[in-house]
Order: sequence, then structure tokens, then C-alpha cells
Amino acid sequence: VQLVESGGGSVQSGGSLRLSCAASDFTSRHYSLAWFRQTPGKEREGIAAINSDGTTTYVDSVKGRFTISQDKLKSTMYLQMNDLQLEDTAMYYCAAAGITYYPLSLGRRFFPYWGQGTQVTVSA
Repeated sequence: VQLVESGGGSVQSGGSLRLSCAASDFTSRHYSLAWFRQTPGKEREGIAAINSDGTTTYVDSVKGRFTISQDKLKSTMYLQMNDLQLEDTAMYYCAAAGITYYPLSLGRRFFPYWGQGTQVTVSA
């Protein structure tokens, strides 16, 4: 399984970015996908997840600002990030698991496959 993130970059506070995560060699019909982020010296934090059936979940800090989605035909997951704030600055990672979790989890230990990350930097 290979996951490749893209779409990171630098943006001013209040701006928007859309991250993409392209999956290859991932053929499970039942799966869970997630976005995590990490800043230096802190634990990697799960912020949004989506199941193969379309169920989604978000951490409170991004609810109403971030939207997770997927395009099954393109084997790609997205994270639309609006109203970005300074505290959103982090390395963003996508993750995958070949199982549909109920309830959908944001726990790092539930996802065995990881991308290399894409940096998001928000400035004032």
C-alpha cells in the first residue's frame, strides 16, 4: 500500500488549502481513511476520518472548517481546509486501514498504512 499526500503549502490566516491523498495497491472494499497532523515535539493527532460507507468524524478543533471526502474512482481522499489558523500549522499525514471501523476512530494505532506527509504553514 502506498499513500502519497499533496496540496500542502503556505497560506495566510483565514485562507484555504485542499490536501489530497492518492492510494495505490489498496484494494480493500472495506476501509477507513484518516488525516493526522503533527507539530515538532507533539503527538500525532487524528483530525478527520472517513469510512468506505462515507461515515465521517472530526476532532472538535476542525469541525465546521475542514471537510474530509473521497473519490473512490480515483482512489483519492481529500481534506478541504477553510479558515486556516496559525495553530493549524503542522505536517499533515494521511493514513489507511483495510477495515471499516464502527465507530470510526481517530486513534493512530488503528491505521497501519501511512503517507510521508505534506507541510501546511499558516502565517498571520
